[in-house]
This record gives sequence, C-alpha cells and structure tokens, in this order.
Amino acid sequence: MNLIYFAISIIFALTIHEFAHAWAAHKLGDNTAKYLGRISLNPLRHLDIVGTICFILIGIGWGKPVPINPQNFNNPKRDQALVALAGPLVNLLTAFIIAIPYKYSLIAAPELSQFLKILFEISISLFAFNLLPIPPLDGSKIIGFFIPDQYFARYENFMHTNVVYILILLLVDFNLLPQIIGFSIFGTIVSFMTTTIKALILIGT
Repeated sequence: MNLIYFAISIIFALTIHEFAHAWAAHKLGDNTAKYLGRISLNPLRHLDIVGTICFILIGIGWGKPVPINPQNFNNPKRDQALVALAGPLVNLLTAFIIAIPYKYSLIAAPELSQFLKILFEISISLFAFNLLPIPPLDGSKIIGFFIPDQYFARYENFMHTNVVYILILLLVDFNLLPQIIGFSIFGTIVSFMTTTIKALILIGT
C-alpha cells in the first residue's frame, strides 16, 4: 500500500508542480503552455512516462517540461525565474496545507493518514530537490536571475546544452555513489533540507 500511496503522491505532486509553472507563465504574459493545454490538473498532460517510472523505481524522475517563450515576458530574466519558482512553491504550499491534519491527527482512517504523511514528505522533498541550483532543475533558473546580464546568454546556453550530462551526474550520485562511498552528495543535501523544512513546518502549524 505504501508503494501505491507513493505513486499517487508523486503523480499529484508532479502534476500541480507543472501546472504551477504553466499558470505562472500565462499570468506573466506567455501563453505557450496555455495553448498546449498545460494549464490543467489532468496528470496525463504533465507526466513523462519514463520520468514517472524512474521516480517510483529509483527515486529520481521528472515531469514533462512546461514550454515557455521568454520573448513574451515583459522582463524575461526575472519572469523566467518566477515561473521556475512557482513549481517548488506550490509543493511547499501543499505541505503546509497537509501539515495541519497530519500533525493533529485529524484524519481517523489510518490508511488516509498514512497517505497524507507520504504526500507531505514527498511535497517537501520535491520542493527541496528542485531548488538545487543545477540544470535542468528549477533552482538553476532561479539562480539565473542573479547572473550579470553580460554573462546571462552564456549561462542559458550552458543550461540548455548540458542537461543530459547533469542528469547522468544525478543518477550516478543518487544510485552509484552510495554503494562506493556510502552516501549521495546531492541526496545528503536534499535530505538535510527536507528534514529541516519538515521540522519548521510542523513547528509553525
């Protein structure tokens, strides 16, 4: 049952994450995602089959990227960062909302309570993981806002041309390094962030 809860939580968390990207882009003036039907809570519009399976099997995955056209933004550099931030923020908001029934045991059914616990933790993990400042994660696009204008084009080119290598690096870090050195570098960072954020949310609710 925990695997089922995990799969449902991943699908839900990824769906609202990508929906938030599309919605934010639309609000900031770019309708590319809207015309492609991405402002939707239908998981089929956002899930990448391979990415979802990888999430369930090895703990690392991805949704279908939301296409944007920066030329439609009034302030492309700033607005790209805001669109990137929208995804992780909606996951954090989800965790805050779930924290209340989760913390105070307002759900009598143990099955539903366990599902909320898993969704709570996955929402925080997705928030923390996506804030890593490495492409193609949202954190790399948020960091882009702070890159000096004269280097921004070079930075964007780096993000677009090195995605495959970064994905391989992440897969090696999360799956091979623990067997070689006993821990994952990025995994340790995400775990620390997740534990800290979880504690702060539970204290604050």
